[in-house]
Amino acid sequence: MKMAMRAALRCLSANFSPSLPQLSPAAQLSASRLLWRSGSPRTLSTTSALSTALKFTDKHEWVQIEGGIGTVGISSYAQEALGDVVYCGLPEVGQRLEQMEEFGALESVKAASELYSPLTGEVSEINTELADNPGLVNKACYTDGWLIKMTIEKPEELEDLMDQASYDKFIKSLDE
Repeated sequence: MKMAMRAALRCLSANFSPSLPQLSPAAQLSASRLLWRSGSPRTLSTTSALSTALKFTDKHEWVQIEGGIGTVGISSYAQEALGDVVYCGLPEVGQRLEQMEEFGALESVKAASELYSPLTGEVSEINTELADNPGLVNKACYTDGWLIKMTIEKPEELEDLMDQASYDKFIKSLDE
């Protein structure tokens, strides 16, 4: 068995070129622009991967933090449960929210659902596209269908939220 595995691995490795593809001059210039800015080298961010990963509440909202701003939306599970969203009631910019405070509602052809803030902070932006096209919540709940952006006052609250694996497990427990 071990010999068969070694032979298979040798065949696989023989199919891969040991050299990396060469970049075109334009791609090399673009890469160098990314690496150098104002004469000083850029370094990779030491920020934890969790800071940009989606975090979820048990009410099916998600938040993604970048630079102290949290973008908030609803999960795919929630938008599927709602059905076709026809109206988004969102808060005013400047409204301060406590963690798990109700901040708006989504209405669909078959149900209405309240929205809850995943974190404490102040609404800095609302997705104005949803006024004319609330269906974006269904089509792209993790991208164009986001709901609000908010400043984050208590980053430690992120620890109370679920990562993707925990949320998936939570969803499975609901369907059992």
